[in-house]
Amino acid sequence: MVAPKPMEISRANFIKGLAVTGGAAWFGGWEDAMAKQSPIQTRKIPRDNGRLPVVGLGTWQTFDIGADAEARAQRQEVLRLLFESGGSVIDSSPMYGRSEAVVGDLLAAMGARDKAFLATKVWTWGADKGARQMNDSLENFKTPRIELMQIHNLVDWQTHLRTLRAWKEAGTFRYIGITHYTDSGLDELMAVMRAEEIDFVQMAYTIGARAAEKKLLPYAADRGVAVLVNRPYEGGGLFRETRGKPLPSFAAEYGIASWGQFFLKFVLSHPAVTCVIPGTSKPKHMADNLGAGHGPLPDARLRATMARLF
Repeated sequence: MVAPKPMEISRANFIKGLAVTGGAAWFGGWEDAMAKQSPIQTRKIPRDNGRLPVVGLGTWQTFDIGADAEARAQRQEVLRLLFESGGSVIDSSPMYGRSEAVVGDLLAAMGARDKAFLATKVWTWGADKGARQMNDSLENFKTPRIELMQIHNLVDWQTHLRTLRAWKEAGTFRYIGITHYTDSGLDELMAVMRAEEIDFVQMAYTIGARAAEKKLLPYAADRGVAVLVNRPYEGGGLFRETRGKPLPSFAAEYGIASWGQFFLKFVLSHPAVTCVIPGTSKPKHMADNLGAGHGPLPDARLRATMARLF
């Protein structure tokens, strides 16, 4: 698959980006911005020793909104808090309705493209449809470059992986990856990681659903593959289990001020995890999520104690 020609709609942005960043430094914008204000912890990306803040943002459902000004202002505040904390990762997909376009509009309005590590996915069958879909993502985000392109739920992964490699070589993507959201997909994720060289893997992992600990997370660490964790709250199910319950006595010692931070710190305390991407449309929840990026993380002994609570 031949790498795409720059989109006509993005050509001006592309030229502007080259002028501002010096061409090869285009991808360095998010890292430079993060380095200047990075109060939350970061972790290394094994492929090239870049770094990511440990808490990011998922956009499934939460950013699939229309043109309502109040709703968009709320999401813009979510993004402002993310960037102000030193965060950068925004994960989306064509499967998420208008989420990519909303993110693109808000980043343009904020002048904040260089602060974002954009991650999205290809989610269709066939090389030509995949290429069109990925060009649509570039157009939605209003950018000629995307930091991470992933194959969503491994749909037609053999076909798309060839395209992703070619476009990465051409500089359209900085990293490529694969994703799934169910435990039933973990074995297939591992099979792809054994057979192919990829940069990122994304899966669900929570304090109550720890199947990824058995094989996939250790294998990702061995292979030098960065890990994004989705659905860390099990769609809100973990909060239903803790409603009305006090935090354990050790929480304050680890800077844990809420059950949300408790759940995120458990995930982040696994050394193979690079970044967790809970979704939210509410600024107060974004601020709380970002709190998990501060302070010490549980060690193996405390992780076992935390897990026993669930």
